[in-house]
Amino acid sequence: QVQLVESGGGLVQAGGSLRLSCAASGRTSSYTMGWFRQAPGKEREIVAAINWSGGRKYYADSVEGRFTCSRDNAKNTMYLQMNSLKPEDTAVYYCAAHRSSGYYDTSTSQEQYDYWGQGTQVTVSS
Repeated sequence: QVQLVESGGGLVQAGGSLRLSCAASGRTSSYTMGWFRQAPGKEREIVAAINWSGGRKYYADSVEGRFTCSRDNAKNTMYLQMNSLKPEDTAVYYCAAHRSSGYYDTSTSQEQYDYWGQGTQVTVSS
């Protein structure tokens, strides 16, 4: 069983930066991991996904070039560096994990993920 805990959310002005962390209770070196977000009144959506080694990544078009997803398997931790934040990035951010099906697995489907964190709020003011 894997437990995930997000941290690093907060209030930031537009154009600012935040770094989210997702710490896992167990070893996640064989897991694909992802960041999702849910804004008020909207469905949860994929933000980024990273394969088990960190060598393959997926980014949603809305964050491409501004956000960077990385992981440190020695620390069982995944990160999301968020730069040039916009008010539309305001949401609760969740990390998630599932056992990898292979090197190319950077699943964007929420249904593929078995483990979820409790979420951390990110608010970007204009």
